[in-house]
Amino acid sequence: MEKYIWELGSLIFAILGSIHLLYTFFSNKFSSRNKQVLKEMKSSNPILTNETTIWKAWIGFNASHSSGAIFIGLINIYLAERFFESLITEPFFICINLLTVSFYLWLAKKYWFKIPFIGILITLICYISAIIIHLTIYNS
Repeated sequence: MEKYIWELGSLIFAILGSIHLLYTFFSNKFSSRNKQVLKEMKSSNPILTNETTIWKAWIGFNASHSSGAIFIGLINIYLAERFFESLITEPFFICINLLTVSFYLWLAKKYWFKIPFIGILITLICYISAIIIHLTIYNS
């Protein structure tokens, strides 16, 4: 059962990343409502380099963020399917997953909005629940 709970959390994470990627390239959902801001983003360069604009960097950051969430979700589904015992017992896998998802949760709370916060919170709850169930079953 804990394997399926872990996979559910991972699936939620991958779906959130996929929706974010679709919104990045196929919608205006990450555009500013203020047309002047959008115009300025498309014509302004960051201090770092003149080779890009704030707008292109914004799109790139959103796309790479999306691909990271998709990767985390899919790699955890794969590991849960193929190597669940290692995934759920190896301190490295447990720590890296809990730290990464907790960091995303903090970002969602501080910088984003309710929907990603709730989805990421569910993922974290799934991971922690799977760990607790596994520890309860195999340590009794």
